[in-house]
Amino acid sequence: MKKILFIVSILLISSFSAFAQLKIAYVDSDAIMKNYADAQDARQKLDVQIQEWQAELNKMENDWKTKYDDYEKRKLIMSDQVRTETEDELVKLERKAADYREKKFGTNGELFQKQDEVMKPIQNKVFAIIKKVAEEDGYDYVFDRSGDVMLLYAKDQYDLTAKILERLKQE
Repeated sequence: MKKILFIVSILLISSFSAFAQLKIAYVDSDAIMKNYADAQDARQKLDVQIQEWQAELNKMENDWKTKYDDYEKRKLIMSDQVRTETEDELVKLERKAADYREKKFGTNGELFQKQDEVMKPIQNKVFAIIKKVAEEDGYDYVFDRSGDVMLLYAKDQYDLTAKILERLKQE
């Protein structure tokens, strides 16, 4: 729905400025990132790091599983104290694995920080090139067709932000 609304608004803008012919283009950022060597190298570095973290997480989970299976086999012959100690140890191992998973793969985990650190300079370079090409070739708007429609470039003359803010202050 947002995509359609956004496209309709652009078409309305272009119809209001019928005297000037708008030049609109699009890029496929997924294809750019897939075919850009620097992006591929960065992706491989991230993949290696992910595999290392996943291997460590798998080791933790396997250790827990082994100890749990052993506990299940022997719990009937364990004393209450040993059973409680073993259960506490299993809970600690499970919590340690969950904490590690969250630390590495969670919403604010190292993976997202690493992706931002590695991919941000590449994305900035791609966006700078898009802007440069758009300005050189005289495009008014450049959209990204990968996923949701996203405006990557627009001439400053079409930015109504200051005018809208000024009108809001007046009312």
